[in-house]
Amino acid sequence: MRVEVVTASAEETEAIAARLARGLSLGDVVTVSGELGAGKTTFVRGACRALGVAALVTSPTFTIGHRYAGDVPLSHLDLYRFDSVSPAEWGDLEPYFDDAIVFVEWPEAGAGVLPPARLEVELGHEGGDRRRIRLHSPDPSLLQGIA
Repeated sequence: MRVEVVTASAEETEAIAARLARGLSLGDVVTVSGELGAGKTTFVRGACRALGVAALVTSPTFTIGHRYAGDVPLSHLDLYRFDSVSPAEWGDLEPYFDDAIVFVEWPEAGAGVLPPARLEVELGHEGGDRRRIRLHSPDPSLLQGIA
């Protein structure tokens, strides 16, 4: 199922992410793509807040990954610095997927290596603070009530 929605602010983008996050379970992978500044980390922040993360949620571009304690364990990966993910690099990333809900920014670098996504999110600029959010999930119930 595919859904598209346009938000007018970072707060609205976070609210969409929060609604979706409530339908996620341990082991779910969410890929978040879009150009620089499209709101990927803003989206992840909204999901993390809805899942009980009180810590500051920031982009892990330079650290590759963050692990957050919330109502469930959450991992936030950023593959921006990767052209692709080698088997050795996958060995470093794999622990982030153990017993967690995982958000992966710039997932294109992990094509063919990452576990299948329950939710694919694509963000795009629409001018000013407006963002177009395209959502795709094989599970229609996850997208129910969005848009």
